[in-house]
Amino acid sequence: MSSSGLRDRFCRLWHAHGGRDAGQVFAGLAAHYAEPQRHYHTLAHIRRCLRTLDHYRASVPQPDLVELALWCHDVIYAPAARDNEARSADWWRAQAAGFAPASVDLVADAILATTHRQPPTGAVAAWTVDIDLAGLALSRSSFARDGRKLRAERPELGEAEYGAGERAFLSGLLARARIYYTEALYADGEARARENLRRRIATLTGARHAGAAGGLSALGTG
Repeated sequence: MSSSGLRDRFCRLWHAHGGRDAGQVFAGLAAHYAEPQRHYHTLAHIRRCLRTLDHYRASVPQPDLVELALWCHDVIYAPAARDNEARSADWWRAQAAGFAPASVDLVADAILATTHRQPPTGAVAAWTVDIDLAGLALSRSSFARDGRKLRAERPELGEAEYGAGERAFLSGLLARARIYYTEALYADGEARARENLRRRIATLTGARHAGAAGGLSALGTG
């Protein structure tokens, strides 16, 4: 989808729900997604989320609210921060004049659910978090490419520190009873996502062990 097509899609959706100043809101949103610290959390990620949503749209309750949450879920992104989702939800609320209050709350809750720390509550949040994580079930090469983009967003971290954080996050996902909460994403993506996670965790674990052995050798104890 072209940049103009993306803008037109956003503006139609925004106006359909009573939102104001759609063009101005989109310009602000696009500026955030174009910030230089971003490599993964860009409009390319949003495009992919929208393609996934469109694929499943007939099965999605309140798909417009899921789409609004997807547009806004990463609008605020500071790589080292732990409150990006909360600040993104605040940004959404600040822009959402004219929307029905119940819709504002559902979208904000869905944005907050993309911390992926707790199970989502309700269908809008469940579809939002599953689509956000749909990339886990891509091909091996696409999964690896996403990993490189995410790594590029944390250049201040050494390999050991970044690897430990990545391993902890991926292991947490793998330990869940199910990665995907919606039946459609679970059926289509659960097995491949688990395969990708297991492979990546094994690689990270191997690198950690190799680093530890190398350290011992360097100290003359290996």
